[in-house]
Amino acid sequence: MANENSVSNNVLGLAQQIAAEFENLPQVVAVVLAGSQTNQVADLGSDLDLYVYAREDIAVESRAAIAQKFAERVELNNQFWETGDEWVDTNSGRGVDIMYRTPEWTEDQINRVLVHHQATVGYSTCFWFNVRHSLPLCDRLGWFGQLQQQTNQPYPEPLVEAIIAKNYPILRHNLSSYIHQIELAIKRDDLISVNHRTSALLASYFDIIFAINKMPHPGEKRLLQLTQKFCSKLPESMESRVNNLVRAVDPRSSLNILECVNQLMDGLDQLLIAENFGCNSKLK
Repeated sequence: MANENSVSNNVLGLAQQIAAEFENLPQVVAVVLAGSQTNQVADLGSDLDLYVYAREDIAVESRAAIAQKFAERVELNNQFWETGDEWVDTNSGRGVDIMYRTPEWTEDQINRVLVHHQATVGYSTCFWFNVRHSLPLCDRLGWFGQLQQQTNQPYPEPLVEAIIAKNYPILRHNLSSYIHQIELAIKRDDLISVNHRTSALLASYFDIIFAINKMPHPGEKRLLQLTQKFCSKLPESMESRVNNLVRAVDPRSSLNILECVNQLMDGLDQLLIAENFGCNSKLK
């Protein structure tokens, strides 16, 4: 769990000011700080990610009134991913990203992995990581604290197995595997598809890596940095092989993308065998 000592004073001060504004709204249950600011990978360009948990929708007009206290440049009610508002804080120049969630929806996401052990294709445990590493700024009913306690538990072994079973076959074993799709895309000179399928392959690959290490998935950023820092069980030469694959996507590269994929998958196979997953019938 995040603590105030892990967040810079400037960031924490701004986050607390914004949270105090939302705390005045009756439907708000909790406001928390999350993202790179609370998992020790923030840099000078990192946004401030705040999550507002509310029982009911907050009127856009109310959200606009809060945003205008901090910024002149504001985007309201973005619907590209989760409902959110974004602005640039006038005093600090720091980007602020506000996302809105209901308690019920969030509980469902946590129960999906920790109770029902359900995997997805890539990023299976990101919501678990998000809640677990959030810093509560207001929690008037203690709801978020209780939810965070639920997330502070050992990684369930059935969840490890479910994530591997969901993501491993599609890497290169199934007829619809990513490597097969990449091969077809190369033959038809479809560079966009090559890039798209390679990104999907890496998403499933890292989902497996974090599951083997029993670490909730931290999201899409700085994955090599985070695996090197926090994961003790890694395939041989993983960093160089991942970098080679990414470079091979460039059509100007002399690297053979299919060879790079297979080298990356060979390393993963060796790790799975070493960790006694190689004989699992679900992986064949």
